[in-house]
Amino acid sequence: MQMNQETKNCQNCKKDFTIESEDFNFYEKIKVPPPTRCFECRQQRRYAWRNERTLYRRNCDLCKKSTVTIYSPNKPYKVYCNECWWGDGWDASSYGRDFDFTRPFFEQFAELQHEVPRMALLNKNSVNSDYTNHSGDNKNIYLSFSTWGSEDVMYSTWVFYSRDCMDSSFIYEKGERLYEIIDSRTSYQCQYGLFLKDCSSCYYCYDCRGCNNCFMSSNLRNKSYVFKNKQYTRVEYLKKLKEYDLSSHLVREGLNKEWKDMMQKDAIHRYVISERNVNSTGSLIFDCKNVKDSFEVNKGEDSKYLYSTIDPKNCMDLYHVGLNLELCYELQGCTRTSNCQFCHLCYDNMNAVYCDTCQNSQNLFGCVSVKKGEYMIFNKKYSKEEYLTLKEKIIEHMKKTGREEGEYGEFFPPSIAPVYYNETQGNLYMPMTKDEVLAKGWHWEDNVPRTFGKETIKSGAIPDKIEDVSDSYLSEIFICIDCSKNYNITQNELLFYRKEILPLPRKCPNCRYKRRFDLRPPRKLWHRQCMKEECPNEFETTYAPERPEKVYCESCYNKEVY
Repeated sequence: MQMNQETKNCQNCKKDFTIESEDFNFYEKIKVPPPTRCFECRQQRRYAWRNERTLYRRNCDLCKKSTVTIYSPNKPYKVYCNECWWGDGWDASSYGRDFDFTRPFFEQFAELQHEVPRMALLNKNSVNSDYTNHSGDNKNIYLSFSTWGSEDVMYSTWVFYSRDCMDSSFIYEKGERLYEIIDSRTSYQCQYGLFLKDCSSCYYCYDCRGCNNCFMSSNLRNKSYVFKNKQYTRVEYLKKLKEYDLSSHLVREGLNKEWKDMMQKDAIHRYVISERNVNSTGSLIFDCKNVKDSFEVNKGEDSKYLYSTIDPKNCMDLYHVGLNLELCYELQGCTRTSNCQFCHLCYDNMNAVYCDTCQNSQNLFGCVSVKKGEYMIFNKKYSKEEYLTLKEKIIEHMKKTGREEGEYGEFFPPSIAPVYYNETQGNLYMPMTKDEVLAKGWHWEDNVPRTFGKETIKSGAIPDKIEDVSDSYLSEIFICIDCSKNYNITQNELLFYRKEILPLPRKCPNCRYKRRFDLRPPRKLWHRQCMKEECPNEFETTYAPERPEKVYCESCYNKEVY
């Protein structure tokens, strides 16, 4: 039956939100009730389950060896190092239990989570890459996250099939020798750039394509030897470049400020980044068809409310999910899944519902850390007939438990998340104070790793130029000029700075990450009019009305840039 559009009031933020008729069709297809929260509040729940970059050390609860993990030592969970978790020394079904129909589902699920061993972090098929998470198929990766198929990458996030990069974010493919590069692809030896493609030796550039040897420029196409948006000969360009001592921290700070001013005052900003799409809305979406209200999506089809998703088809409400996805809903950190709903950190699964950290399985309901399982509920094995019957009974039970609207149809609540809100991406995208978090019944981690007051050198005493930095600085403890947290410099890091003629950073890795985070357009749309004089076009854009940038519609942007 065709349902009409409906306006509902979000049970969390109390704002009205709309469920379209095609949304109802999707919910009916996967047999889940319509949501009771708006899409932003639904996304916040998924954010609250993703500790991407807060790392700890604790002992594996099986082999007792020290391991890197996303779970602080005080968290009440069993945590196994990756070798033990993937090994044959334990069986998730040994923790199986019956479902109690006198109690809510989430209450029982939380108890199961506390018993079944969790993997320390997700890091598959990698070499010399202990300090990474949500990553795989890497070599020599350090403090980088959501990184795949890459080599020699440090302090970066969402890096795919790249090498020799540092302090970069959202490098979609084939980046090499990049530093402080954001939302770019197939570029080489670039520093401080946003929205670059097929570029080489470009410094402090914005929205450039097919360019090489360009400096402090924006909106260039297939250009060479452009300095501050002015064309020069090769000899003239190199002479202009020599006016700046790029090895100097003071010079770099001035250039960084000039770059930000250029992007705010001079550059033309396309209202959204949307390429080769059909009937799709959102930003940073590529090769999509019928994808709506989504951000950072590649090769999607007939889907809605997606964040950082690759290759989805007929899906809704996904966050950091990718590859061969179909009929998926309310997932976080999952890969290669079909007909899965309400799952966290599940890879290579089919027909999994309300599962946490399950791998290579099918037909699971309410399971934790199951590997190669089938027809299991609460980690207990059943026959196919028993499984299907019991599953439907539990779903009916869930519709009547919890809050007034029932438990079934909602992602896991943050109150039972195995990580705490200030450790997660929620603290970046939808920040709250400790008091606000605790007032919701969620959790806050007071023992986040950090060191203060142990510095052996003040920022002002660091040599201005990289050529004056000796190996002795590898033993120094530095202090971040933003947050005052201590940090150090590794051997490979120093080698990179020397090779790329970069001064030592005065900020810690987390503050450098936050600096890049703040430069990216938010995952939100505002209604605005094109800022080109006399253009009447209106659009939905990632630039809020109060922002100073020049934001153009597609037509005006193309006329100016091409």
